[in-house]
Amino acid sequence: MHALIVAGGAGSRLGMGEKPLVCLCGRPLLSHVTDAFDHLGAEITVITSGRVPYTTNWCRATGIPFFRGSGDGYVEDILECAGCLELEEPFFTCVADLPGISVQILRRVEESYRESGRAACSVWVPSAAFERMGTRPGYSLKIAGVQVAPSGLNILHGAYLGEEQDELQLIIDDERLALNINTEQDLIAAERFFLQFDG
Repeated sequence: MHALIVAGGAGSRLGMGEKPLVCLCGRPLLSHVTDAFDHLGAEITVITSGRVPYTTNWCRATGIPFFRGSGDGYVEDILECAGCLELEEPFFTCVADLPGISVQILRRVEESYRESGRAACSVWVPSAAFERMGTRPGYSLKIAGVQVAPSGLNILHGAYLGEEQDELQLIIDDERLALNINTEQDLIAAERFFLQFDG
């Protein structure tokens, strides 16, 4: 399955330069995400923009395929890239600042998606997982009576782009999906989480 990793945002809330290249445990945030999809065996394309020239150069230097989008918006860049690549099958989309993503999580999402028989899948994280990590979601709502936030990981079907896709709303209670790095506090929480395994 193809994976489009969106890395074209300015990262102004974090205020540490181009967010995809901000280091976590000695590695850029983006590399944590690309490694997970690489271990899955996915075909990766990183979506950059004019706002992240160093991220584009990093992709070029590391041999990771990239697409320079117009930077008009998250959804717009995904649609632009998927259209350019002529993706007609299901594909992953993921934000570049989700360093806790793992091949095990990706396999679980793909398996649940295929079993559902639906066109798309959105992955949600209970607000309680953010509380346990000491982070705060930017947005939340209730699904099946559970307060949840979007993880930034989804599956879309290339054959139905531009249409409303019937989606599986998959809730995964895993702290790693609550490590969406938007603030310095989020970065500190992620470093603390990762160091408990490295130490």
